[in-house]
Amino acid sequence: MTDIAAALADVRRRIAEAGEQAGRAKDAVALVAVSKTHDADAVRVALAAGQRIFGENRVQEAQGKFPDLQAEFPDLELHLIGPLQSNKVKQAVALFDVIESLDRESLADALSKELAKSDRKLQILVQVNTGEEEQKAGIPPREAEAFVKRAREVHGLPITGLMCIPPVDEEPALHFALLREIAERCGLKTLSMGMSGDYEAGIRFGATHVRVGSAIFGARPPVQPTPAD
Repeated sequence: MTDIAAALADVRRRIAEAGEQAGRAKDAVALVAVSKTHDADAVRVALAAGQRIFGENRVQEAQGKFPDLQAEFPDLELHLIGPLQSNKVKQAVALFDVIESLDRESLADALSKELAKSDRKLQILVQVNTGEEEQKAGIPPREAEAFVKRAREVHGLPITGLMCIPPVDEEPALHFALLREIAERCGLKTLSMGMSGDYEAGIRFGATHVRVGSAIFGARPPVQPTPAD
């Protein structure tokens, strides 16, 4: 567990160095510590080291881990970075502060209806499938601008930015540049791009948030079978 604090310090240092080299402001890049499959004790170590923004992939896993931590650390900010099923929208809106994975019209409709019944003020990012991979969620790049417009104007959603996950076998910089271009056309300031293996490249291309998991928490423990989220 002590390694988490040391790894976190190293990631912060590298973020600062990458930001400085790119001419970014000192606080321009927020670190989202991806704690999926790691337990609450691991999160507590990161919290003790000053980390306050965390990312989780699954609603059900986060529900079992974060409510007590949120009560103890009111400034904790929780991001949903994985796919969201429509039947989990109510739980997601109650638990998360930022949803980074809006990827379809039906989900936009479900989020709109739930937010209308809730007093929560969420930030929502549209996931763009920059590589147009069939197995991956996200809006195709050519449809992203129109989708953002509909999400805002038809569904009344607070769209603040975009997120992407580049294909593992392609140069991530190309995808980060594309996401930045789409964001500029949409007038969006938040760019969630870059993970443990490529977050420094993400910073060079304007990332405001980088999602780093294994570089902080180490290899993920084996996942126990659970009902689908």
